[in-house]
Amino acid sequence: MELAMENQDSKSILEQLARDRVNKLKKFYTHLFIYVIGIVFYILKTYFNVPFNFLPLKYINEFVMWVWTFFLVVQGIQVFFAEKVFGSKWEQKQIDKILDKDKTSNNKWE
Repeated sequence: MELAMENQDSKSILEQLARDRVNKLKKFYTHLFIYVIGIVFYILKTYFNVPFNFLPLKYINEFVMWVWTFFLVVQGIQVFFAEKVFGSKWEQKQIDKILDKDKTSNNKWE
């Protein structure tokens, strides 16, 4: 019985991790889509001198695009490369290390 509950808990944890991953991917691709639209407006404004004199597009300049690109790259690194570097194996090792340290510190006082 206990094994079935543990299996169900690990299955629900894996499902939650999968949902989180899909949510991060969805947010990244939404951000990328909006970024591409921003690039199109920036090119139209800068190179074709299309006058965008309404509030959000009036302030698109090179600095804004560099900052936006930086944040998009950081988000992409978090979504695609952080899982490889700090994946579930690394996370499990860190959790085990903390739990082992906690067990050894509790045993010293007993």
